[in-house]
Amino acid sequence: MLIGELSRRTGVHAHQLRYYEAQGLLEPGRAASGYRDYADDAVVTVAQIRHLLEAGLSTQEIRALLPCASGAVPELEPCPELLDTLRARLHGLDGHIDALSRSRDALRGYITATERRAARIR
Repeated sequence: MLIGELSRRTGVHAHQLRYYEAQGLLEPGRAASGYRDYADDAVVTVAQIRHLLEAGLSTQEIRALLPCASGAVPELEPCPELLDTLRARLHGLDGHIDALSRSRDALRGYITATERRAARIR
């Protein structure tokens, strides 16, 4: 199928599909005309990519994990380094969440203190 058809079937813009190809996530063949020619299983691959992106994985991590993926959701088979990659990403996300929580707490403190001062001035 051509890129327009893959885009229509997946809801992913053609420029994103070309980006996935550039990142090594999709490997279309080429038609005699030179146009990209995607196999039917590219629809599932695009769904897998989208789900893994939503999980916060980078395209580099996804490229390493795709061979372990099956189904559109996807289910991940225990491949070498799979759990290490997932755990490392989770650890990074936990660190970001902790930093955001500290920032949120600090902002709340500033708001509370400023509101108290404003109330005393009135």
